[in-house]
Amino acid sequence: MQARGDWFGHVLDRARWRPQRQAVALATLGLFVAVIMGALYLSQSAHMSALGRQLNDMISARNTLEQSVEQLRGEIAILQSMPRLQARAEAMGFIPADADQIIYIVVDGYDPEREIQIVPLDSDAGALPDYNEDFGGWVDALFDDIRRQLETFGQEAQ
Repeated sequence: MQARGDWFGHVLDRARWRPQRQAVALATLGLFVAVIMGALYLSQSAHMSALGRQLNDMISARNTLEQSVEQLRGEIAILQSMPRLQARAEAMGFIPADADQIIYIVVDGYDPEREIQIVPLDSDAGALPDYNEDFGGWVDALFDDIRRQLETFGQEAQ
């Protein structure tokens, strides 16, 4: 009977530790979940900060490009200015034309004093037909097109 008593005491000793093991297991599981969530949060925040840096770099590159475009537009405006163009033309050997050096070309039928006529737009272009095609009508039209193509192909083959 003593063996039976030792067994019973042994079972009771093991039963005392079960709630503690469950608590440790739950705490370990909670810690594991917290570590995973923390790692996901850190990964996401690192990704977002990298995207933010890329966005800032792209914005600064855009601003630099816009500044250079405006600078080029200013240079183009300076190069196309009238005094510069006249100086360049004189350097190339051109001179201003006098009234007796100008040759006018007469074009038959051209009237510079004609009255400009604006064609009025058609306000009533016609009502568009109502869309009433259903699936069956579409399939019928498709088969008609295929049949017509086959007939045309058959006539060309003969």
